[in-house]
Amino acid sequence: MGIRTYSELSNLKTFEERYRYLQLDGVIGKETFGFDRFLNQDFYRSQEWKRIRDLVITRDNGYDLGVEDRIVYGKIFIHHMNPILPEDIVSGSDFLLNPEYLITTTLNTHNAIHYGDESLLMTVPVERSRNDTCPWRK
Repeated sequence: MGIRTYSELSNLKTFEERYRYLQLDGVIGKETFGFDRFLNQDFYRSQEWKRIRDLVITRDNGYDLGVEDRIVYGKIFIHHMNPILPEDIVSGSDFLLNPEYLITTTLNTHNAIHYGDESLLMTVPVERSRNDTCPWRK
């Protein structure tokens, strides 16, 4: 898959479609940060990141993958739709702070995207009705 963008993602209406668009199938990148971990930790503490993070949360209304019926209860994560590497931070890649490449998620959705485990995804509660557990009683 090529470069993932918010513009393309926002054309997908359902949570499931958006999840499949972003899913990495266990491929996080060529390498993790390893010894260069200080780079991403410094980046995520920066004022630039905090400003963009707030902007993305506002744009997505705090919804998981920006889908209206997926309210995030608890901590909101910002997912880089295109995995970043140490050289992206060093070079100041456009992927880092451009909202076009960022989306709100829950921790479980974020992990499901990276590791391809749909069992981590939050399911929408079943709408209940009177006597729905006893179909012969109406």
